[in-house]
Parts: sequence; structure tokens; C-alpha cells
Amino acid sequence: MRNLEIFIADDHPILLKGLEEILVEKKFKVVGKATDGQSALNFIIKNSPEIAILDVEMPLKTGIEIAKECKKNNISTKIVLITLHKEIDLYLMAKEIGVFGYILKEFAIDEIESCLESVSNNIPYFSKELKKHIGFTEENNDILKKLSLSEKRILKLISQHKTNKEIGHLLFISPRTVEKHRSKVILKLDLSRETGSLLTWVLKNRHLFK
Repeated sequence: MRNLEIFIADDHPILLKGLEEILVEKKFKVVGKATDGQSALNFIIKNSPEIAILDVEMPLKTGIEIAKECKKNNISTKIVLITLHKEIDLYLMAKEIGVFGYILKEFAIDEIESCLESVSNNIPYFSKELKKHIGFTEENNDILKKLSLSEKRILKLISQHKTNKEIGHLLFISPRTVEKHRSKVILKLDLSRETGSLLTWVLKNRHLFK
């Protein structure tokens, strides 16, 4: 892989030093460092490094806020977020604002090289370990293709904790029809017939119904 120019930012000096050592060991070129978000943004605006690896939580500006600023101002630097956070909402927000990479600190040693290689080729990289944690799989996307539009609408409403009666009212169908749709979905998803199995699946995969 060519010698990528990488900027890094983390408000924990020890973690910042550790990340730099990992990158140098793997033959990447670290062109700058910062311990707060505003300094990081200033450097990115002035120098446009190829890739910026940013901690999500930093003083003055978060990694997410920096990514939004870069997108708004058409800055070419590709943003990679590195974090301890595994919340699905943060993952979805990162994808929505065009972040190029998202890796977990605990797996940085294992994933950083694959991440940077992917990002350098304009292919977004989102931590496989994170996807496992939140229950995201490409297979789930394929499963959704088997569902009808009505079934998808019902699953979305289930993810909002709506009852059969409430769903029926919103979709202008009877609660009994809602129940029939739910039964069909359970079969298509190959879920157990135990009470709550569909709700459990929907909540684990609610990012698919945004």
C-alpha cells in the first residue's frame, strides 16, 4: 500500500501515542496529531490530509461534528472514527454523514490496516466487530427483500412498540390482519414461535427500518 498521509486525534495522550505507534509500525505516515476537536478541524481545513482518524468524543468538537463540517465544506479528507462506543444510533449517524470508516479501539490493532486500505480505495469500512455487536448482517438485508411492503411497514411500527390494534388503525386494516402478517413474517424470517421472538428480532435490527 502507498504511503498514506494520516492525521490522528484523541483527547487521551496515551491512546493517541498508541495509535501513532500502530500506524508507524504498519508503515503509514502520520502527518499531524491533536488532542481536541477544534485543533483537529483546524489542521484538516489547513492541510487536507488524505485520511483523518478521529476519536468520537473530544473536547471542543466531537469526531461526528468534525465529519459534518468536512462534508458541509466539501473537504476531501476521508474521516475514520475510532471509538469505544457500540451504539447502533452512532453507527447509523456515521453512515448518514458520509464517514468513510468506523472502528472500535479494542480491535484497532486487528482492523486498522484493513480499514485504511479500504478507505484509500474509496470503499467505506465499518468494523466487522461492531456489526456483530449490533446484529447487522448483509444477510438481514437479503431477508428484507423477501418481505412485502405491508410486512415492512408493520415491522417498522413494531420497532416503535405499536400494538396490533395501533398498527391496524394506522394502516387501515384489522388487528386480525396484522396478526396474520406477523405470522407470515415469522415464517419468512424462520423465527421461533415463542412469544416476543418477532419483537426481539425487530429491535435488534431496527436500523433496517429507518
